[in-house]
Formats: sequence, C-alpha cells, structure tokens
Amino acid sequence: MGLRYTMFRLAHELKKRTGLFKANFPTRVDSIHFPGINDWRKNARPFFNWQRESQPQLSRISLVHLKNKIGKLKNGEICYFSGDYHKVPLNDWHLNPSTGFTYLRDKHWTEISDFNPEQGDIKYVWEKARFSWIYDIIRYDQHTNSDSSRFVFDSIDSFIAQNPMNQGPNYVCSQEISLRVLNWFFVLYYYKDSNVLDDKFFAKILNSIYWQMDHVYKNIHFSRIAVRNNHAITETLALYLTGLLFPFIKDAKKWQTKGKHWFEQEIEYQVYEDGTYLQFSMNYHRVVVQLMTWAIVLSEQNGEQLSADVYDGAKKCLKFLRACQDEKSGHLPNYGANDGALFFPLSDAEYRDYRPQLDALQAALKIPFEKPISQNSLEELSWHSLTPTYSKAESHKHINESTDKPVIIKSFNIGGYYTIRDQHSFTFIRCGSHKDRPSQADNLHLDIWINGENVFRDAGTYKYNATPENIKLFFGTRSHNTLMIGDYDQMLKGPRFVWFNWTQSLSSKLNEDENSTVFDGKVAAFQHVNKKITHQRTVTKDKNQLQWEITDTVLPNVALPLRQFWHPHPDWVERIGINALDQDGKALDLHVSQSWYSSCYGEKDEVPEWYFETQGSSIRTQITIKEV
Repeated sequence: MGLRYTMFRLAHELKKRTGLFKANFPTRVDSIHFPGINDWRKNARPFFNWQRESQPQLSRISLVHLKNKIGKLKNGEICYFSGDYHKVPLNDWHLNPSTGFTYLRDKHWTEISDFNPEQGDIKYVWEKARFSWIYDIIRYDQHTNSDSSRFVFDSIDSFIAQNPMNQGPNYVCSQEISLRVLNWFFVLYYYKDSNVLDDKFFAKILNSIYWQMDHVYKNIHFSRIAVRNNHAITETLALYLTGLLFPFIKDAKKWQTKGKHWFEQEIEYQVYEDGTYLQFSMNYHRVVVQLMTWAIVLSEQNGEQLSADVYDGAKKCLKFLRACQDEKSGHLPNYGANDGALFFPLSDAEYRDYRPQLDALQAALKIPFEKPISQNSLEELSWHSLTPTYSKAESHKHINESTDKPVIIKSFNIGGYYTIRDQHSFTFIRCGSHKDRPSQADNLHLDIWINGENVFRDAGTYKYNATPENIKLFFGTRSHNTLMIGDYDQMLKGPRFVWFNWTQSLSSKLNEDENSTVFDGKVAAFQHVNKKITHQRTVTKDKNQLQWEITDTVLPNVALPLRQFWHPHPDWVERIGINALDQDGKALDLHVSQSWYSSCYGEKDEVPEWYFETQGSSIRTQITIKEV
C-alpha cells in the first residue's frame, strides 16, 4: 500500500487510541444561526429542477407494489441492502436487527468497533440511518399526489434527537454521514413547501447537516489516503454540494472549493484510462456512476463546470459497463465486492438491473440513445431533470433488430476484463493486474450468460463481517469459476479487507478466427505457495454453437491437486454438458457438492458446486449448453 498509506494509518490509529481525536470531534457543539425557511424557499439554489407534471406514470401494479412498501416502512419494516426486510422500531437508530445487539448512543464514535461477534455487522445499523428508504416515500407521494412530509421529517427529527453529535455508531463512517446528508438534501427540496418545515425545525436540520459535514471535512483524509475508493468520492461530493447548495452555511465556500477539487482528483485517480474501476466491483462502479450523475447535473444547473477529467471518466465508465451488461436483463456479472449499495433508488427497477443508472448518466452526458429506454429509466431520468434524446428521429418507433448478430469482442486491458458477445450468449473473463487493493481472489474468473440468464456465475459477497468460513468462501477463489491449488486461494488472506501477494497479469489477449473466439491469459498467482507459480487459462468460444473449451495450466507442477471450480445456476443444471480431461487425456470425474450463492448482501442460498480435480498440471474442460 506504500509508505504514505502506512504512515497515515499509524498516525491515525495513534490519535484514535490515545483519545486525541475526541478534541477534533466534540460531542457538545454550538448552535448556528441560519436564514428563515421563507428566505431559503425564495432563494434556494437549483436542485434537479423537477417538472413534476412531466413525471412518467406508474402502472397500477407498480403503484400497488409501491403502496405496500410504504405500508411496511410506516410499520418499521426496512428493506436492507435491496433484499430482505427487517423490522426495527421507528425511533430506534442503534439496533442491529440481524443480531439484536443495540449500540450505545452516548459513546464517542472513536470508541466503537465496527465488528465483533456480539455486535455483528455494523452495516445493519448504518443501512436505516442512510435514509435511502425515503425515495420510496417520495416516489409514492409524487405518483399519488400524497403528502408524507410529516412522517419523513419526524424521522429526521427522531434521528437528530437519538444521535447526539459524534456519538454512537452512526458517526463511525464518514461515507454514511455523507449519504445521509445528500438524502436529506433531496427531502428538503422535495418537501420545501411543507407546513411541517418551519423556521425552528429548518434551523435544527441545517445545524445537524453543518456539524455532520464538519465531521466529514475533518476526517476526509482517512478516505482519501487510507481508503481511497468510493468512500472518498462520496464524501468529497457531499462537501462540494453542501457548499454549492447552501452558500450561506458556515464554511460553505471552503467545502465547495476543496470538495470540488478533491472530487475531480478522485475521479481522475480511481477511474482507469479504459473506464474500469480501481475497486474491481460492478456494484461499486455503479455507485460511482450515480455520484457522477449528481455531480454533473447539479454543477451544470448551478452554473459550474467540472473538470474535463470527470466528463471523460464518466464516458469511459459508461462504455465499459455497457460492454459488461447483459442486454436482456440489464444485469451485470455479480463480480467483485457487493454490499447492496444503491444510494438513490429512483425507480421500480430490480436492484441488479443497471439500466436506469447507466441511462441517467448517458443522458447527463448528452449522449443520444440508439433505441427506446425503459419506463424505469424514464422515471430515473425525470428525477434528475433529464430528457432522453435519440440518435435517429424514428429510432423510438422502429427498431431493426438483426436476427444474425455478429460476434463482438472487447478488451479492457488496464482493468483486465474481456468480453465475447454473440446472438445468444455473453462471456465475461477477468485477467488483471493490481496496483490498487483487490477485494476478492478471483483472477481468471469466467462468467457465461445465455439469453439474459447467468448460467455460470460469481457466487457474490454475502457479508463483509461474517464467520471465517463464509469470508474464505465468498472472498476467496473457491466461489469463482476459476482454479485453486489444494485449499489455497490465489492470494494470502490478511485481516479484514486485506490480501497479501496480489495476483498480477503476465499476458492477455483476445482474438478471433472464422469459427471461434479465443482468450488467452496468464497470471502470477499462489505466490504464498511457490513464488514461481503461473496460472494460464485459454477460453475458446465456438461461434456456431453454445460451446466453450477451457484449458487451465499451472506451472511449475506442485505436489498438490488442482481443483477447477464451476458454479452453475440451479435452473440450468440439466441443460449443461460438461466434461474434462487431465494432461494425459484421461477423463476426470465431476465432483458435485453444495455451496452458497449471494445475490444480495446478507443473504445466501444453497446451490450446487462442481469441480474437477487432478494431480497433474492441467485441466481441459468442454462445456456445451442447450438453449431453452
């Protein structure tokens, strides 16, 4: 991680453990005077400039579904990580519903551990306090001409009362603070004419916003140096927008100027030149997409221009994610760390459907669409005050879909991603180097999709704070469609999010001939087993049928078995033909066992796991899939 990182972490931990941080993050803060609510209503800076009458109408089924979600919310049932619901008392902001543990509300945030077995995963506390659930209420009010401002503002009032400044678990993470503030901005603007919002309550909210952002500003270098991922992008954007939207707030100019500069720096650093992302995660890449969309739209509406690096990075992100997206479902591979983050859920789209967020960024960049976008995307755009344009005047009326699509191959060599797309299938391969911290030991993973369904898939993430067995499975090599040596992962696992002996790509190329498309890649891996080990994988996709041949070779040969793992979708097991040969051409037995798959954070389903094993140095596998 480098000397700068190491020295910063040492100093940070020293200040935290000796109590020096407490002086910078006081629990007793002064009340600041703000303009009255009517003055703000009259002079409020632009915020998405909603044209409420132009919002697309929801179907009756969608309205019923949304109404049911609102009923659950008002009964204290929160959807966690876009998956399961958990019931938490409305005014309880410190309960972990997965363990029943309640955090102390009067304990300084520097004294709170973000994980121990008794507490469980602190993200279960942060999820409610993030306030992303308010978008369902706002959408319902918009589509039914209702007014739930009393409930929403009572929730904010409850949070402020139950979370004294810099105390309790909801001040441990500056990104969570930043998201809460951004979501409160949305609430303030949407309900700015509500009778609930009087001078006294408006001042209370702004005081809370100020001191929360004061916390973020004072701790910003932890995210910019020690973390350096989507946390830093979120926090710098929140500082910028706080100053931009509320110029009368104390420190606004400083936060706006520095926040904008830091945000631009983070985008330039974190988005690679080919549009891939330093966290090697599809879901976190979407997080950045949403944040860039907010940044671009709100800066332009307020007469500012972000750096060319932001626009360039946004366009490249869009190109990469489109290349990795299944066109039928809108899903992307369940690849990399995935904590269920969808900061601003502004449509009915299923959580794994990336189309609304990618379409919103495309519209913000003023890139025309080649064909009509979905109703979910239209709603997403409308909340961002965006309107789609089309490359051809009649493209939204007549779509000429070819019945014989050519094979499209794409290589993203910096991030290390390779895709093969034809009429019925999509193949995704990872073969990359790491100059930034990897989160999972998954090099040379292979995804296969058929007509919108993920047939061979990544098992997901499950939880960041879980049992050692679950951490090893979901973060390790076994839950990916790639190779292990004995029980060894490709890298050596360290504490928490740390891996040692990062895998590195040695070579990679994607070519095609008349009958097939061939990927060939080699990585240095398993360096904690033998520093000379290389793993080479060749994937050959037949152009005329749903058939793949995968050859894995590990050199030098080691006195441990090679295990090639496969994670088929349970619904496709009967339609998959798979066999393998060892280095001498001898057939290998297919071992079938049970494993786990996690589509949403905190959830896992029992699924089949397949693997081939050999004492030799290579395995050659043929996969044939029958269409539905």
